Amino acid sequence: MSNFDVAQLAHVELYSPKPEETVKFFTDIMGLQVSAREGQSVYLRAYEDFYHHTLKITEAKEPGMAHAAWRASSEAALYQRVQSLEKSGYGKGWIEGDLGHGKAYQFKTPDGHNLEILWDVDYYQAPDHLKTALKSRPQKRPNIGVPARRLDHINLMCNDVTKNKNFMSEQLGFKLRENIVMNNGQEIGAWMSVSPLVHEVALMNDQRGGKGRFHHIAFWYGYPQHLMDVADLLVENDIVIEAGPGKHGVSQAYFMYVFEPGGNRIELFGDSGYLIFDPDWKPITWTEDELEKGIIWYGSPLPEEYFLYGTPDITPAKVK
Repeated sequence: MSNFDVAQLAHVELYSPKPEETVKFFTDIMGLQVSAREGQSVYLRAYEDFYHHTLKITEAKEPGMAHAAWRASSEAALYQRVQSLEKSGYGKGWIEGDLGHGKAYQFKTPDGHNLEILWDVDYYQAPDHLKTALKSRPQKRPNIGVPARRLDHINLMCNDVTKNKNFMSEQLGFKLRENIVMNNGQEIGAWMSVSPLVHEVALMNDQRGGKGRFHHIAFWYGYPQHLMDVADLLVENDIVIEAGPGKHGVSQAYFMYVFEPGGNRIELFGDSGYLIFDPDWKPITWTEDELEKGIIWYGSPLPEEYFLYGTPDITPAKVK
């Protein structure tokens, strides 16, 4: 297979039991723009996202990730990946498309996360009042909230990190950038990408023993200072900050984790960490003894809830 068949994370669909409150969080606090509304769904994008949408919010009984979509590097690459996915046994089949993109091939991870791969996309066209003279930006910088600049990555909770890591590598060409391995040999975290970003997908062990759950979606703000600015807005608007601002050792990311009103965890990313241009990059492994600095380089420790809560929620009180 070609290591360049998958180009980037294209969009993510999240479920929310409080869709209007969730959309208000993304628009009023994070500065995302509504591209369209259709049925029970709202399509949004950050102001430096070039596609029709990078986030879809759909009404549902429970929060969680409905699916994540990856864009192939060409139409030929799309069909090449589909052939491999069909042989893997994890393929689900084609859909005709959705608002903002053409036909897509749906599949699942070994853990059961719903993913799709596509090629044809619609590009955002700014109305006259949002057009900017800065030609490398698709629209003017919004003057609401502390606007997020673009979609960055997703984090998926897994019953078996290694199995899912191997799937992302073998079927989609993702490269392992960093991982965490415990003294007993268990791999509990893996950070992977198809671009110079340190990760577009992170896989973490589900300590509750669940399968196919969602940990968080991350949007990039550009500067760590913006995390301090948006923290003020969050507190004054009764949005729960779970952790941060702080810095991870893994990925060197400046982070803040919050819960949107529907219950999904959102990471506000104040820096993109480091970029990898070395074609012979060797993955960085953090051991159990190095875990403290790997998780928190500086800042307050992450709460226990960070390692246990995912969506859908399966905390003991929810287990039937």
